[in-house]
Amino acid sequence: MAIRSTVILGTGSYAPKRVLTNEDLSRMVDTSDEWIRARSGIRERRIAAPDEATSDLALHAAQRALKDAGVSASEIDLVVVATVTPDYPMPSTACVLQHKLGVPTTAACFDVNAACSGFIYGLDTTCALVASGRYRKALVIGAEKLSSIVDWKDRGTCLLFGDGAGAAVIGTSDKPGIGLIGTRLGALGEDTDLLLVPGGGSRAPTSADSFRKGDHFIKMKGKEVFKLAVRVMEEAARDILEQHNLAANQIGLVIPHQANLRIIDAIAQYLELPIERFFVNVDRYGNTSSASIPIALDEARQAGRIKRGDVTLLVAFGAGLTYGSALIRW
Repeated sequence: MAIRSTVILGTGSYAPKRVLTNEDLSRMVDTSDEWIRARSGIRERRIAAPDEATSDLALHAAQRALKDAGVSASEIDLVVVATVTPDYPMPSTACVLQHKLGVPTTAACFDVNAACSGFIYGLDTTCALVASGRYRKALVIGAEKLSSIVDWKDRGTCLLFGDGAGAAVIGTSDKPGIGLIGTRLGALGEDTDLLLVPGGGSRAPTSADSFRKGDHFIKMKGKEVFKLAVRVMEEAARDILEQHNLAANQIGLVIPHQANLRIIDAIAQYLELPIERFFVNVDRYGNTSSASIPIALDEARQAGRIKRGDVTLLVAFGAGLTYGSALIRW
């Protein structure tokens, strides 16, 4: 039996309407537009409405991806949502989304938590399940309402994060050598303390004391995360290229996790590629964690930055610390 390729049939993305600019933030904490841009490249981010949950953001992105793919919700038999800001601790946001979207009750639905690497983790998992033949068409979504876990008094974190969602419809093709051609995933569990939300889990259950200490907000050791992010993204990019005998200049477009423009610049220098070969939208959205890469992927496709036959490199790092890379041939 011929091996079928696992391919992206369509993409979609969604960003909330509210725009929070650097000037807006300068009225909330001690900062300025110049200070934020110099250190991150961010000039604005999107913030979800109080009544918008992560599943609502995911719903818009998923509907757009289905329309782009020409696939109906009734055809989906697998839903994977990558997120660190689920609607509830349980059930999964994927189950909530299944109901809102009208996906059949026979579909498998679950969440993936790999933070900013979440979409690549979810993509790898989803494609593997579809490639197994047990599922025919799937949705993989990265969605976050990070504004719900940001301490708006902490200048070290509140400047960086935003809300949004991106989605991809996964199916198969008889054409060989296209679609997801490889992934490289990994984790550095010894570095969990560098970026985490310490409260609300079984180690530190919700309590009056945890709220008083702000343990339900993102905590980050910025300098350490920056250094490690550059190293692991470089390694993830190098490893996936070596595994598939590709040179960096054979990559049509690099879509990195949109955390910080200086990190993206460092990866470009390592790969000896012009920054123009990278898709960058961190200036408009900030860091949207697992939504970062799928939003950028959708925008790149809509802008005509990805053409048939191109090879695209996705690369990310996130809390965990996790990291991942993927190669897609269109």
